[in-house]
Amino acid sequence: MDATGTGSRPEEACLSPAQEMKAAMTDFVSDLRGFQNDVMKRLQQQEERLTMLQAKSAGAGRPMLSTAAESGIPHQKAFEAYVRQGCDDALRGLALEGKGMSAAVAGDGGYLVDPQTAEEVGAVLRSTASIRSVATVVNVEATSFDVLIDTAEAGAGWASETGGVVETGTPQIERITIPLHELSALPKASQRLLDDAAFDIEGWLAGRIAEKFARAEAAAFILGDGIEKPRGFLSHPVVPEAEWSWGEIGSVASGVEGGFDGADAIVDLVYALGAGYRANASFVMNSKTAGVVRKLKDADGRFLWSDGLAAGEPARLMGYPVLIAEDMPDIAAGSAALAFGDFAAGYTIAERPDLRILRDPFSAKPHVLFYATKRVGGDVSDFAAIKVMRFSAV
Repeated sequence: MDATGTGSRPEEACLSPAQEMKAAMTDFVSDLRGFQNDVMKRLQQQEERLTMLQAKSAGAGRPMLSTAAESGIPHQKAFEAYVRQGCDDALRGLALEGKGMSAAVAGDGGYLVDPQTAEEVGAVLRSTASIRSVATVVNVEATSFDVLIDTAEAGAGWASETGGVVETGTPQIERITIPLHELSALPKASQRLLDDAAFDIEGWLAGRIAEKFARAEAAAFILGDGIEKPRGFLSHPVVPEAEWSWGEIGSVASGVEGGFDGADAIVDLVYALGAGYRANASFVMNSKTAGVVRKLKDADGRFLWSDGLAAGEPARLMGYPVLIAEDMPDIAAGSAALAFGDFAAGYTIAERPDLRILRDPFSAKPHVLFYATKRVGGDVSDFAAIKVMRFSAV
């Protein structure tokens, strides 16, 4: 110990502040170099591991499910293995995030499609020219969906300071039950095509299912009879507007049997709909009807039809958007080929959010069938919100 009793070495006690700073910097630089060397070594080892994995994958062809699942969504990779090879081991008991349910087993009706494929199908359905694009769509977990409609207004009256208050009318509530029906598709592919690693099986499957589902849905929402399928709005009784009552679709005559009596018929159809519905209303017709309607002019020679101002915008008729739905009837004597209404209020589509698929490699050898199912229902929820034009003289 030195004379001060601190235990410092004589040479350290003689260092100036500048020398102490230089010594500290020397130690810091040495430690930093050691850390840098350690990081570089670890990065080099990681790069070597990745190179080995890539070489192994290239030599083995398509990666195994266990390897692919590490870098992707487990359900999507397990579903891909099931579609391509019929291997359902990875799907059994696989939990779906946020739903508290499993992927089910084949005996329960097939496996749930992975969320990405289901979303691709849903996106195609939403973008098709169908009543779905203007109607109200709800997701349900039950086998049916109930809509409660107030068909009458509550009564009201003026009260005086000294007079008594009299009883007023009571609203009437209608319950409309929309059952869900099973919509199915049965596309097929050869096993050789499924074995091709370059073939996008998920995209192909989603496209084929969406195409079949979209066509079936679009027809049912307009013309469906409600037997094992949604009920279309044109399947309900169509009566003249002067005779309309709840449970029926009001109609306006075109003035000519199987044709138009000028533009006045369109005006009559628009104002047959209540003012509360017109703000969100749209026309629905097929392409043949549109070809006739867009030639109509008012008394000043101006076309009632105007094209959208930007790409993707719908055309407009008297300022209201036009939906081209090819399942609408053609113009003919007595047909209801033109509809106008607030379909968001007037038509409700109920569906379960899950899409199921069952792989069948036996029924159509050497092809593999894919049985896809979805539960969906639809019906008119407000009969006052939809009007049609009947192509008749009266």
